[in-house]
Amino acid sequence: MKFIDEYRDSDRARNILKKIEDTVTKPWTIMEICGGQTHSIVRNGIDQLLPDGVRLIHGPGCPVCVTPLDILDRALSIVSKPGVILASFGDMLRVPGSRETLSVAKSGGADVRVVFSPLEALEIARENPQHEVFFLAIGFETTAPGNAMAIKQAARENLRNFSELVSQFMVPPAMRAILSSEKNMIQGFLAAGHVCTVTGYEEYERIGEEFHVPIVPTGFEPVDILSGILRVIEMLESGRSGVHNEYGRVVSREGNPVAKKVVDEVFQVADGHWRGIGVIPQSGLQLRDEFSPFDTQKKFNVADIQPDESPLCRSGDVLRGMITPERCEAFGKECTPLKPLGAPMVSAEGACAAYYKYYGKVL
Repeated sequence: MKFIDEYRDSDRARNILKKIEDTVTKPWTIMEICGGQTHSIVRNGIDQLLPDGVRLIHGPGCPVCVTPLDILDRALSIVSKPGVILASFGDMLRVPGSRETLSVAKSGGADVRVVFSPLEALEIARENPQHEVFFLAIGFETTAPGNAMAIKQAARENLRNFSELVSQFMVPPAMRAILSSEKNMIQGFLAAGHVCTVTGYEEYERIGEEFHVPIVPTGFEPVDILSGILRVIEMLESGRSGVHNEYGRVVSREGNPVAKKVVDEVFQVADGHWRGIGVIPQSGLQLRDEFSPFDTQKKFNVADIQPDESPLCRSGDVLRGMITPERCEAFGKECTPLKPLGAPMVSAEGACAAYYKYYGKVL
């Protein structure tokens, strides 16, 4: 099957691994930003196959993982009120809040509904005019266009019982924060392919030039990832920085102008509070003032929420690439997929979940 079988071809993968081995002359540390790439790397054992000296660091590109605890606690507080319906993607339901999860709240009677699109949440609002319906609008640049479209449609219909609890982030400011850190060890990046599909990679060119690092947008299949690693290493070995697009079948330099336009119409840039990391300036999106009637936080008085993060959880260190999951003292002990302390243990893109699933028995 085109774009599946050919990008999972074991012979092609082995040939690229051989090229990597032949190219490397010194140690290099590379970060893959996207949690989907992390899972593919761990699932296929790519990090174990690379030659000595080539180190992969897992980045903060898991949208569920970086959704701040106070957003989840606010969602739990709001949905506990009578006449309120929460619509959410399913992977948020098992993420631990300060005291419980959305799944537990649902089992206790809260009206929590799993949807696959914010447009489904709009339909729920239309069908339940006597209820307040809010959508947990999380994610990076990939989900922002859909969330923006839902807000525009709600405004067009004057659907005032619909709102969004927004927790939207942007990847480039996080990359800048990582590269600006005194503890930075990253020498090159595999950029998140699906994010670049929306945004393009012009901003990444500026980052590459400013920090003198190679950045390679790539896909999620083994051949994609190995090709991206090879390209980063070739650039590092030759002293080149900037962007080389290894995901040309999907990504263009300019991205998707229609998607970017609707995001700019509905959202404005703001400081972003990343769970486990803290505030990264100008890394978030919030609704523009003209769409404030559809802002869940402005509809409900939940400003006094005080989140309570587990002191045992080191997910922030994992998300910053400071440690790999098994180096957290709670990994596989106090923290498991059935009893998670942090989001990376239960998210479909979380590094802790990947390590527990694929490496848990051999660590």
